[in-house]
Amino acid sequence: MGNNLKKMKYSTEAEYPDLTKHNNHMAKALTPAMYKCLRSKQTPSGFTLDDVIQTGVDNPGHPFIMTVGCVAGDEETYEVFKKLLDPVIEDRHGGYKPTDKHKTDLNPNNLKGGDDLDPNYVLSSRVRTGRSVRGFCLPPHCSRGERREIEKLSIEVLGALSGDLKGKYYALKNMTEEEQQQLIDDHFLFDKPVSPLLLASGMARDWPDARGIWHNDNKTFLVWVNEEDHLRVISMQKGGNMKEVFTRFCTGLTQIEELFKSKGREFMWNEHLGYILTCPSNLGTGLRAGVHVKLPNLSRHKKFEQVLMRLRLQKRGTGGVDTAAVGGVFDISNADRLGFSEVELVQMVVDGVKLLVEMEKRLENGKTISDLIPAQK
Repeated sequence: MGNNLKKMKYSTEAEYPDLTKHNNHMAKALTPAMYKCLRSKQTPSGFTLDDVIQTGVDNPGHPFIMTVGCVAGDEETYEVFKKLLDPVIEDRHGGYKPTDKHKTDLNPNNLKGGDDLDPNYVLSSRVRTGRSVRGFCLPPHCSRGERREIEKLSIEVLGALSGDLKGKYYALKNMTEEEQQQLIDDHFLFDKPVSPLLLASGMARDWPDARGIWHNDNKTFLVWVNEEDHLRVISMQKGGNMKEVFTRFCTGLTQIEELFKSKGREFMWNEHLGYILTCPSNLGTGLRAGVHVKLPNLSRHKKFEQVLMRLRLQKRGTGGVDTAAVGGVFDISNADRLGFSEVELVQMVVDGVKLLVEMEKRLENGKTISDLIPAQK
């Protein structure tokens, strides 16, 4: 409480951040009146308004790329600072209202198709999400003891997975050079955060203490522990069988959740926000289903951006956020996280990518694609 109490000696004007050069959702939503109303509040674990907005104050954002500009320190952050976070969530998630209910659907049988994306174009498929363990603070705010306890619980839970999900945990701080190199080559390893967005949020404190990676023996299912979220769960494989990837994702996640429950622990979830994660951009499903797909012709077409937008898809380079495409290969994934179920989002990717590949084949043969341009989903 100390720090917040000390700030109360000064007027709202004296403490209000200068957001004049900022382009992020937080800066757009925060007003002096809102700051005045919220600045004396804190969550039961002591997370304050200034903690919520710090990353967005330190990182003005980019004139063309809208960042979120705030994080949660615990599950209660979304309730205590609702007045700020509701408009941020509504703006970031396409008009998702404070009264809206989120639906969860982790039944892979509800996905139609998805096992037949052309592997000559679709090079790999993956689905990822995050999970937070109820009763602990989130990475921007957790203590060392909490972080170590989450790691300990995760190691026990993941150690109990069997069959084709059986695997091994690698603690970042105990990793040999060889293990590290192998995981980098497999595209598994997350490195110490260098992004100023993450550093300003306090997520890299005590690095690499209590961080690690677990993966199954087949290297098709992996879990990051204590990176940006308590858990990041990823299912992936080469080729275009998204149905298989999603089925493994659902099975693994459901088993992990059951195992946590058997230890008296549950994941943060509510009817309005779905699964609760550190960054408001990942609420709901927290799900990003993506494929690496070859689209050299379509990506040069003047309608490419419009087609993606109408299919509710987004593109990145294959090196992750803000990287350029190499050799016409893009990482194409769902743009939404909240307000659609997991199945609906993966369905959008499956159907959308199928259409993109069909367009690419037409252009390859010098034919028109005007009859294939979709309506807005």
